[in-house]
Amino acid sequence: MFVEKRARRALAIVVGAAVAATAFAVPAGADAKPKKKGQVVKVMTRNVFLGADLGPGLAAGSIPEFIEANGGILREVTETDFPRRSRALAAEIRDKKPDLVGLQEVALWRTATPANLNFLNPDVGPTADTVRYDFLELLMDKVNRGDKKRYKVAVVQNEFDFEAPADENEVPDDGALDPPFEDAELNGRLTMRDVILVKRSKRVKFKRPRGGHFANLLEVTVAGALPVPVTRGWTRVEARVGKGPWFSFTNTHFEAFDDETETPSIRQLQATETGEPDGYAESNRPTVLVGDLNSDDNSVAENDQKAFNALKGFGWKSRSTEDPMSCCVNDLFTAPPSQFDHHIDHVLTRSPKQVKLLRSSVTGRKQVNGIYPSDHAGVFSKLRIKR
Repeated sequence: MFVEKRARRALAIVVGAAVAATAFAVPAGADAKPKKKGQVVKVMTRNVFLGADLGPGLAAGSIPEFIEANGGILREVTETDFPRRSRALAAEIRDKKPDLVGLQEVALWRTATPANLNFLNPDVGPTADTVRYDFLELLMDKVNRGDKKRYKVAVVQNEFDFEAPADENEVPDDGALDPPFEDAELNGRLTMRDVILVKRSKRVKFKRPRGGHFANLLEVTVAGALPVPVTRGWTRVEARVGKGPWFSFTNTHFEAFDDETETPSIRQLQATETGEPDGYAESNRPTVLVGDLNSDDNSVAENDQKAFNALKGFGWKSRSTEDPMSCCVNDLFTAPPSQFDHHIDHVLTRSPKQVKLLRSSVTGRKQVNGIYPSDHAGVFSKLRIKR
């Protein structure tokens, strides 16, 4: 009996020691969930659509055709109703709560009365200053509605800025100018802008806001006679979320109207300016590049892929959803959602080991109150950025 008790006592000591060892010592490799390193960062790219197709104006072969086309563009801008669309665009941003947003085609439409011929004099340039639609102001009013200020404008970069006579009211011979301008009753002016928004939060910081223009630009011939460069460019900030590392955030918009069959095409050259080792988006920090690249990495047409492949050749990697179709409907009121069949709005990084994709989605592929928010959809990505 004494021997049995001593044996049981010895067994209890051994078992107790084993339990204690299990409770306080974690064998190597047995940790259930290793602590993840890095900071979660949410980004978004959104082409808000300038409001009209500029194609008819660019294709006009004579001054009367040009004036007529310009009038149609102004009427279309009114019809596509950015004050109405801005509510849906703002709702997307408020819903996704990105830390940084890259915006393209943030148009500023202005007019001047009576019509003038300043567009023929490059030394004068555009002068119309009566604001008709300021897309940035309208959007920010909706984004920051109520007492809470959600986002601030970090960078605004003016791009294409052009003014010309227009026959908006379609009344013949009511202009103050001589033939062939007699139908033009006013001037319309479009200023294109690229913008970066940053969330208003103690956790989100940014510095070094800047922007610039591409050296390689498309030049179009207006009214069969006047050469006009289509200015495009980029915006950039250095940003930090929480206690994560500083990273570079660049927003851009490559050319849409160039001859994509040319090698290199204009947008391909702009991709090179942006993504090459000394390019506008390059940094010794982790990198994030967003924007409308007008280049589809999923397209079967080789020419559609040139700009994206140029970036890919410099080591840029996608950080977008597997269902990224974001372009483009041809009519905001009647087009089916199936027209979103191209992937030209991108989130990319040249730091694939430091910038990981956690989740991504597309916004704006459904109409809101009978109209699409834009002819593009938006792309949202949730990233983890490591040091």
